[in-house]
Amino acid sequence: MATPAVPEPDIDQLRRWVGREETAEDIVTADLARKFHATLDLPGPPPRAGEAAPRLIHFCLGQPAAPTAALGPDGHPERGGFLPPVPLPRRMWAGGSVAFDGELRVGDAVRRVSRITDVVAKQGRTGPLCFVTVEHVIEAGGRAAVRERQDLVYRGPDSGAKAPAPAAEPGRHRRRVAAGAPLLFRYSALTFNGHRIHYDRRHATDVEFYPGLVVHGPLQATLLCHFAAAIRGTPPDRFAFRSHSTLFDGDAITLHAGEAEGGTLRLWTAREGGPVAMAAEAGWT
Repeated sequence: MATPAVPEPDIDQLRRWVGREETAEDIVTADLARKFHATLDLPGPPPRAGEAAPRLIHFCLGQPAAPTAALGPDGHPERGGFLPPVPLPRRMWAGGSVAFDGELRVGDAVRRVSRITDVVAKQGRTGPLCFVTVEHVIEAGGRAAVRERQDLVYRGPDSGAKAPAPAAEPGRHRRRVAAGAPLLFRYSALTFNGHRIHYDRRHATDVEFYPGLVVHGPLQATLLCHFAAAIRGTPPDRFAFRSHSTLFDGDAITLHAGEAEGGTLRLWTAREGGPVAMAAEAGWT
């Protein structure tokens, strides 16, 4: 199948979005904590009012609630609002970093301030790329509880001409994950993510030319963050992650972690016999 032609991003136009801010408010409800806990199969009972909420639950808070009629063909809100109108068809969360300055607790009213800090165009192996960096500060009770950087990447369809990547090394710690369609659908619902590549198989395969439903990058990051907490016995104070390849719902997926080195732990996801999909590092002070 021929790769559809895609327009080159007008970087001067897109960089006008640098500095744009958006504020959202939400509440860490007991219902959200219960559903987040169940979706990820976290151990023990879900947290109750006043108790610390699970790490990275803030990915579910204050998400844009565009009317259904205002969604684009891929399920995302139409481009050109808070995020710049990048013309490339595929948008992915490429990576990011999170610093936890305190706990988000069940019952907290939170305020998220988001700011676009950079827009950069590059030329990749398969065509043009555009990277958008967004920084978030999540406040609770007038204090900053979470500071986050998101790296979004926009690109065209894959040409299929990629050099094979080496298989991921096995970790010192390993855990199998069944990342099937129910998990992807539930995580999309929790994060109010309408991107059809995660739940609409026909769109994923026939429109965006993936071999299956795409496993969310933030979901992989969340699984790795909680895997790190289980290994160390306490949640990390900082967490960074970077996507290297894509996982699909038909893949046999494993979470890996290496040996702890001082206050850091290296982690990664991979399908059976496949390359690293997401690499991460958890840290403790």
